[in-house]
Amino acid sequence: MQELPQLSIESCRVRQQRLCQSLSDLKADRAILVAPENVQWLTGFRPHPLLRAVAVLDVDEGCMLIAPGKEPSHHAADEIRVFDAQWRCTLRQDQLNAAMQRVEKSNKRTALEFSSCGEHVRQSLGSVPVDLDSTLWNLRRKKEPDELGMMQHAIDCTDAMYQKAREIIRPGITELEVFCQLQSVAVQTAGEPLTALGNDYQSNSPGGPPRIRPAGSGELMILDLGPAYRGYHADNCRTFAVNGRPTEEQLRARDVIMTVFDLVKAFVQPGQSCQELFVQAKALLDEYEPDAFFHHLGHGVGLYPHEAPHLNPSWDDRFAEGDVFTVEPGLYNASLRAGIRIEENYVVTSNGVRQLTKTSTQL
Repeated sequence: MQELPQLSIESCRVRQQRLCQSLSDLKADRAILVAPENVQWLTGFRPHPLLRAVAVLDVDEGCMLIAPGKEPSHHAADEIRVFDAQWRCTLRQDQLNAAMQRVEKSNKRTALEFSSCGEHVRQSLGSVPVDLDSTLWNLRRKKEPDELGMMQHAIDCTDAMYQKAREIIRPGITELEVFCQLQSVAVQTAGEPLTALGNDYQSNSPGGPPRIRPAGSGELMILDLGPAYRGYHADNCRTFAVNGRPTEEQLRARDVIMTVFDLVKAFVQPGQSCQELFVQAKALLDEYEPDAFFHHLGHGVGLYPHEAPHLNPSWDDRFAEGDVFTVEPGLYNASLRAGIRIEENYVVTSNGVRQLTKTSTQL
C-alpha cells in the first residue's frame, strides 16, 4: 500500500521557528492556537473533525500539544497533554474549555487567534492578549515542501476527476450524477475521504452546486473543483462541451482565455503586484467582450480555499516566494451557453512560477 502524504516533523519545526520569530516582532512570549487548521500547520496533528486540540508555542519552552483522548502517533510537539473529549463515546460540547484547563495560567504576553478564541481561552490568560490572525495568515502563505506534497495530492485528485468527466459528460447526464461520479474517483485517488468537496458543477451557468438537471447539447459545463486532502485544498477549473463539439464562438473565447496564462508565466515573480496582473489580464479578456469577465483573477490557496495573495483589485498584495495561487480567467455570455472558465494552480519560485496543474484545457 502506498504511503499517503503527511506533514513532516522537520517542516513543522521550521514553521514553529518562523512563528517564534514573529512572536518576537509582536513582543509576545507565547502563542495559543485553537483553530484546527493552525494546530495542524504547527504540530502536524490533525484531529477528527468532531474533536478539538490546542497548541501552545512558548519561545522559551517549545511546543505543547493538548490532544483529545490520547497522545497522537504523529506530531512535532515537545510535550503532550491529553484531555477527555468524550465520555463513554459521547462527544463533549465543551471540549475547548476542557482542553484549556490543561494550560496553566500565565502572565506571559500571549498571542491568540482573535477570530477563533472565545472566553474559555481568554480566561486562561494573566495578561492582555495580542491578535495573531494576520500574522498566521501571512506565515501560512509560504508553503514548505511537505505542504506542497499535500496540495499536489489534492491536485492529483482533480486530474482524475477531469479524466472521469471527459468520459461521462454527454447530453442528458444530470449535474448531480457528474458530481457523484467525480467524488467517487477523487476519494479513490486520495486514498481516504476528502475534507472538502468544492465547488461548481453546473451546465449552462457560470457556476454553482450540482442540480438534478440534465446537461443539454450545445451547453458548456464548468467544473471548478476544490477537493481537500487532510485540510489542504486544490482549486482549479476546466470547461467541457457537453456534446463534445464546441462551437467556433466557444473556441474563440477559449483562445482568448489561454493568453492570460502566457501573461502569468511572463509576469509573476516575487515582489510583483497582484493588482497589476489583474489589470493586464482583464485588458486581454476585454478584447473578446468588455466586462464578459466579472470576477477575481485568482487567489492564494492552502488550508483555506481563499488565502493571500489576492489577484483582485480590492487588495494590494504582492507575490512572494512560496505562495501557491490560482489563476482563473473566464468569459461569460448567453452565446457561450453560458461561459468558459479555466483555472490553473502555481507556486511562486525565486524567479518565476512553477505550474502544479497539468490536465488538458481542451473543451
